[in-house]
Amino acid sequence: MSRLSNVGHLGVKELWSLARDPFMLVLIIYSFTFQIHIAATAMPEQLNKVPISIVDEDDSPLSARITSAFFPPQFMPPQKVSLAEVDAGLDAGVYTFSLNIPPNFQRDVLAGRSPAVQLNVDATRMSQAFTGSGHIQQIVLGEVNEFVQHFRVSQAQPVELALRVRFNPALTQSWFGSVMKIIDNVTMLAIILAGAALIREREHGTIEHLLVMPVKPAEVMLAKVWSTGLVVFLGTAFSLQYIVQGLLKVPIEGSVPLFLAVAGLHLFVASSLGILMATVARSMPQFGLLTILILLPMQMLSGGVTPRESMPAFVQHAMEIVPTTHFVAAAQAILYRGAGFDVVWPQVLALALIGGIFFVIALRRFRKTITQMT
Repeated sequence: MSRLSNVGHLGVKELWSLARDPFMLVLIIYSFTFQIHIAATAMPEQLNKVPISIVDEDDSPLSARITSAFFPPQFMPPQKVSLAEVDAGLDAGVYTFSLNIPPNFQRDVLAGRSPAVQLNVDATRMSQAFTGSGHIQQIVLGEVNEFVQHFRVSQAQPVELALRVRFNPALTQSWFGSVMKIIDNVTMLAIILAGAALIREREHGTIEHLLVMPVKPAEVMLAKVWSTGLVVFLGTAFSLQYIVQGLLKVPIEGSVPLFLAVAGLHLFVASSLGILMATVARSMPQFGLLTILILLPMQMLSGGVTPRESMPAFVQHAMEIVPTTHFVAAAQAILYRGAGFDVVWPQVLALALIGGIFFVIALRRFRKTITQMT
C-alpha cells in the first residue's frame, strides 16, 4: 500500500507541474479541440465552392451552355473576365481555375474540327487543382457532346455496377479526418508529455530531490505514466464526445468505452516510449528532434494515412512491432465498423506485449540514468 501511495502522490505532483506549464496546457487544449475540427474540415477531398473564371471569346450558345454548367456547391458562380485579367486573378488567388473558350469555338465544333480550350489552374491549391481539373474536363466534354448530338443520351452499359458504400455512405471526409486526428494526437501527446516530464525534472534539478526520497525508479516511472496518460485520456474522451460526435456530427458505430479502454492501454505503451526517448535525449531540443524522427514514420506507416496493404511487404512486417499499427487497426475497427472485443483482441494482446517490453527497457534506462547522476 505504501508503494501505491508513493505512485499516487508522485503522480499528483506531475499533474501540478503540468498545470503550471502554460505551453503544455495550450498544446493539450488545442490538440483536442481546434486541431480536430481543422483536420476534419480544412482540406476536403471533394470540390466545394471553388472560384472559377471564364474568358468567353466566342460568345455563342455553346459557350453559354458551358458557362452555365458550373454551379454551386462544387463551384462558385463563374466570373466572366477578359484575357488580360486572367494572370492577375490567378496571381492574387482570386480564382483557382480559369477557362478560356477561343473565338469561333462553336463554328469549329460543328465543322468537325478539334478546337482547343485552355484551362489555367492555380496548382498551389493542390487538392482542389488535382480533383477539379479532371472534373472540369468532363463537364466541358459532356456539354459539347450533348450540343453536337442535340439531345442528352445515356448509353446502355453491358454490365451494371451496383455500388454499396458501407460505414460512410456519403464518403464524408470529416468522418475520417476527425477520428484519425484523435488517434494521432493520443500517440503524440502521450510521448511528448511523458518525455517532457522527465526532462523537466532533469533540467530543473528536481530529480535530485527524488533520489533522496524513499521511492524506487519504478514508482517514479509509473507515476509519470498514469498522470500524463490520465490527462490525454480525459482529453480523448472529451474530444470524441463533444467535438467529433457533438460539433462535427460524426456517427460512431462501435463501443466508445471499448475504444477508450484500448486507448488507455496504448497510452501506457506510448508513455513508456516517451520516457525511453527522454532517457536518450539530454535536453528538450534533442527530445523534440528525436520525437520527429520516430513519431512521423510511426504515424505515416501505421495505416492511418494510407492502407498498409499498399505498402511494400518488408514495411508491413517491420511495422508489426510498432504500437501505433495495432492501435490504429483496433480504433478503426471499433469506431468505424462497430467491432467488439472478439475482433480486436489480437491488437490488444500485441499492445500489451509491446507496452511491457517498452516499459522494462525504459525502466532499465531510467535506473541507469539515476545511477549516473549519483
